[in-house]
Amino acid sequence: MTLSLGQITASNFSYQHQPFERFLDDAAALGREHVELWGIAPQFHVPQVSDAEARAVRRRLESRGLTVRCLTPEQVMYPVNVASPVTWLRAASIGMFRRAAELCAELGAELLLLTPGRGFENEPVEAAWRSSADAIGEIAAYAATLGVTCVLEPLQRVESNLLNDSRALARMIDEVGAANLGAVLDTVGMAVAGESVDDYFDALGDRVRHVHLIDGRPAGHLAWGDGELPLADYLAALDRRGYRGRMTFELFGDGTYAFDPLPVVERCLEAVRAALPTPDTAPGRP
Repeated sequence: MTLSLGQITASNFSYQHQPFERFLDDAAALGREHVELWGIAPQFHVPQVSDAEARAVRRRLESRGLTVRCLTPEQVMYPVNVASPVTWLRAASIGMFRRAAELCAELGAELLLLTPGRGFENEPVEAAWRSSADAIGEIAAYAATLGVTCVLEPLQRVESNLLNDSRALARMIDEVGAANLGAVLDTVGMAVAGESVDDYFDALGDRVRHVHLIDGRPAGHLAWGDGELPLADYLAALDRRGYRGRMTFELFGDGTYAFDPLPVVERCLEAVRAALPTPDTAPGRP
């Protein structure tokens, strides 16, 4: 068995300035079955969405043959920081993720994506690390009562001073010690840190539960073909390491993808289709 195009989710990362219905219609037209839902206003602003509204979103997806695989609340552009030394901000951030776990249950989403936050740049990281680990543990414990698995994504150094590579990610997951806490491999964050797919699987093994598959230079969260990252090499390595989870195009770029997202997503799908390993070309296969 090799990687397949069916592992690519639909995602609304480049649809924030489009009606939500357009995203859903495009996802169905592109033959996607699973969705990574970005929790962004106005489409799915976690603090605003009621249980009934989440169930209505689920029905809208299901009417198009779609299911939510992962809920990713916006947590970089928004004031969300589970490691913040500011008491109210940390508490509000934990509360947001607890609410997001409840919404995962209403959506039928298996995964809730978390990031580690950051401490003040002029202070030692140890206290912020502990605050982050404690918060992630609290969120994961609550999510477990709802049947939801959390996945933790390291960030680039400009985004976090706590978790920037696979080794730190493995250390954090080990410290938290929650059975329902896995890892996200983001190809841009990985490349910026100078790491490889094999580095991630060497450090984390089958705890890699979700992949953001995007191009970059090495940063940028670009559509495939707009950057310089080796897509075919990444796919071959994921296949060789037995990855069978979902992969998402997290398309931000310079903001222009949002003008007309469909052709950009189509281009990414075609790039993956052309680069996917096959029984004839995958390493180690006859």
